[in-house]
Amino acid sequence: MAKTPKPGDIFQLKTPKGFAYIQYTHRDDEYGQLIRVLPGLFDVELSSFDKLSQKQALYFVFFPLSAAVSRGILTRMTNEPIPESAQSLPIMKRPGTRDSDGKVLSWWIKDGKSEKKVEKLNDKQRRYSLAVIWNDTLLVDRICSGWLPENES
Repeated sequence: MAKTPKPGDIFQLKTPKGFAYIQYTHRDDEYGQLIRVLPGLFDVELSSFDKLSQKQALYFVFFPLSAAVSRGILTRMTNEPIPESAQSLPIMKRPGTRDSDGKVLSWWIKDGKSEKKVEKLNDKQRRYSLAVIWNDTLLVDRICSGWLPENES
């Protein structure tokens, strides 16, 4: 199969808790390749992805997908249509200023076109995915721990 990821490609990631699946959705000029982390950890490899690919993602995150594919960290399984709800870049958040203990004091909300600073996140904004780049180690850790964006402080 082709090594260059294409939007809609679904990849398998082996974790200590089973197989996880992600879908490549977009490329951002600033952050790079954006993936959807699909729900579930599976004891056996899946062979059909049409239903899984249409489920609501746990979250989006920027990830060096091409490098991970080249290094054999991910296995391309198939290409499925990106759900309508994920066809546009999602609204995301990223930490702004922090205090000396590392606590986030403000946030930036990124909507794909612009960013705005907010001092405190409302309930809806707390659920926005993080506009950050993760490596494979952090991605596996977050998937296995059940991490969600609303848990980020």
